[in-house]
Amino acid sequence: MDFSPEFNQLFATLWYLVPGFIGITLYQSAWFKGTMGEFIVNLLARFQLDPAVYYLLKNVTIPTESGTTQIDQIVVSVYGVFVVATKNIHGLIVGQPQQKVWTQQVSKYKFQFQNPLHQNHEHIKTLQALLYLNDEQVHSVIVFVGKSEFNTPQPENITHGMAYIRYIKSKTELLITPKEKDQIIAAIENGRLTTSFKTNREQISHVQQIVADKESRKPCPLCGNNMVLRQTKIGDHKGKHFWGCSNFPRCRTMLPVDN
Repeated sequence: MDFSPEFNQLFATLWYLVPGFIGITLYQSAWFKGTMGEFIVNLLARFQLDPAVYYLLKNVTIPTESGTTQIDQIVVSVYGVFVVATKNIHGLIVGQPQQKVWTQQVSKYKFQFQNPLHQNHEHIKTLQALLYLNDEQVHSVIVFVGKSEFNTPQPENITHGMAYIRYIKSKTELLITPKEKDQIIAAIENGRLTTSFKTNREQISHVQQIVADKESRKPCPLCGNNMVLRQTKIGDHKGKHFWGCSNFPRCRTMLPVDN
C-alpha cells in the first residue's frame, strides 16, 4: 500500500512545527545563552560608551604557547584596558573571589563552574605579555546577564547588566597616553586571530585536548576513584561538560572542566 499521499498531507500539516522545534532547541542551548549574553553586553558598550574615548574589541582570540585563548570583550581607553568576561547564568550564585569553583543553584539543582575572576586572570596575563602592560593598567571586569543574584557581597568589578558600564566609567585616572592607546589597539588587532568558524573550532579543540590530557590522571578528591567526563543535561549549563565521580551514585562529587 502506498502511504505517500497520507505522508505528504501529514507533512504539509505539521511542517511549520519544525522551525519552532529547532528554535526552542537553540534557545535552550548553552551556546545560544552564551551568544545572547555577549550580544547584550556588546550592545550596552556600543550605546553607552563614547567611541571617541573607549575602543571596543569583541570576541578576541589570541594565540598562546599552548594554543589559543578567547576573550569576550576588550575595551581600550586612556583609563586602562578593560578585559571583560560575560556570564549568562540564572539563579543563586554562591562563591567567594578566592575560591576556585563557584556554585549556581536553580531550584533544587546545583551546578559548579570555574570562578570567572580566575578565568579572566589568565586572559589578562596573556594580554599583558602581548602589550607589555603592568597590573595597574589592566582592569578585570565580570558581567552577569540574566536573572542571577549572589548570596554574599562581591567586589566592585563583579557586575550585573548596566553596572559594568558604570564600573568602566568610574575609572578616571589617566593610565595610558593617547599614543599608547592607539599602539595597544593596533597590537591587539594585529595579534588576534581572524574571527571565523575555523578559529572557534580550533579553540574548542584546544579545550578538548586539555580535558583529554587531564582525564587519565584526575582522581576524585572525596573517594579516590577516577573522575570521568560527563555532560550536563538540564539547567542553564545544559550541554556543558563537567567531571563526575565514576563511583556515582555512591559518590556525587562534581568538578568543573578548567580551560
